[in-house]
Amino acid sequence: MTPPPATPALPPPQSAPSLLSRYFARLERGQPWRWRGRVVESVGQTIESEGPLSTVGECCEIVDQSGRAHLAEVIGFRGANVLSMPVETTDGIRYGDRVSALGARASLDVGPALIGRVLNALGEPIDSEPAPRPGRTHAAHSLPLEGAVRSPLDRVPIRVPLGTGIRALDALLTVGRGQRVGIFGGSGVGKSTLIGMMTRNTEADITVVGLVGERGREVGEFLSDSLGAEGRARSVVLVSTSDESPLKRMRAALAATTVAEFFAAQGRQVLLVLDSLTRFAMAAREIGLAAGEPPTAKGYTPSVFTRLARLIERAGEFRTGSITAFYTVLMEGDDQQDPLVDAVRSLLDGHVVLARSLAAEGWYPPIEVLDSISRLMPLVTEPAHREQAALLRKLMAVYARSEDLVRIGAYKPGADPDLDRALRARPALRAFLTQDASDRVAFPDCLARLAALAAEV
Repeated sequence: MTPPPATPALPPPQSAPSLLSRYFARLERGQPWRWRGRVVESVGQTIESEGPLSTVGECCEIVDQSGRAHLAEVIGFRGANVLSMPVETTDGIRYGDRVSALGARASLDVGPALIGRVLNALGEPIDSEPAPRPGRTHAAHSLPLEGAVRSPLDRVPIRVPLGTGIRALDALLTVGRGQRVGIFGGSGVGKSTLIGMMTRNTEADITVVGLVGERGREVGEFLSDSLGAEGRARSVVLVSTSDESPLKRMRAALAATTVAEFFAAQGRQVLLVLDSLTRFAMAAREIGLAAGEPPTAKGYTPSVFTRLARLIERAGEFRTGSITAFYTVLMEGDDQQDPLVDAVRSLLDGHVVLARSLAAEGWYPPIEVLDSISRLMPLVTEPAHREQAALLRKLMAVYARSEDLVRIGAYKPGADPDLDRALRARPALRAFLTQDASDRVAFPDCLARLAALAAEV
């Protein structure tokens, strides 16, 4: 009698189609059980529970009496108890509710399908369009929000300039591809308008915008007015509004950086814009204080500065792709000596200062060139470009030194040849450095006009 044919063995997960490979990977990383605990106290946005067994940064789930699940994150411990913070709100959570550890850290599904979309901090679409679905040509990858900082040896020297479409920056504060730059200014001096100009006019392949703690009214205005249809078509926008939890505001900045890392790993040149780094730091301060950290300079906890350094160091020029990052920083009362401003300035490769006095004169963008610097400009520009930029800066410095005398009429023409030259060049300099928000300036055209202006003055 012929024996029945043997049942073929199922293929191992490694041989599964690529469409299912990420699901097998999640199964292997997952745990077949969940550690559980129960809520014993709630103070503000912080939930204290007896258990579960978990680690700092691990995601957990709180199920209230109505069966609704609240996603949360472990932020610390108090004795034997676990401190966690819900991503959304604590409404509905009460004493005795079950807390389960999920055994994983926060992650985000990323892929080419995100281009042109507006998402919240969790990666969910908020632009009234269907959620992006992974497919054969738009495969999604799940990446951790707290991405690993690249090794210093994985970075390559920054030698290629990146045009921003803004004459004042491209001519006098040239930015290199992979550079990290801060935009410092008080409230209402034009930071949002400036980053809108960058996102529309940049030479980068992809733009990723993170609006952290933004006013809800301004989100739609930024998308329609500052970014525009052209800029939005090649951008990914991640939004958290000011009314959301500190954890969600922080995740918006982390998610934007994670999306930028994904496209950079594909060999793309990415422009990352975060508005603002100050609100990210404020959210981190709220979480640190809730976890019991001691406040230090201006109430900021020590972990805030560590988080800032880790976030900024994720951008740069790499062997595959680059992330050129612009971070807006709010100067309270236009104070450049604010401890947060000083700490961020020390972490960046340059800073652009927006002056309220220039904005009051109708000088837009109100960039205070003499207070701004691009540390990598000498490495990404030609000698002739540097000489022309140095000449314009010198004329601006000469005028600034004697501006009070000129305004009150105490200066007599002919007393100082350099000041006379600066006064003659002032109208041409203003025409060169001011720019309408709708103007688009190519980098070669900007250099040609700079050369003509330097020869004229």
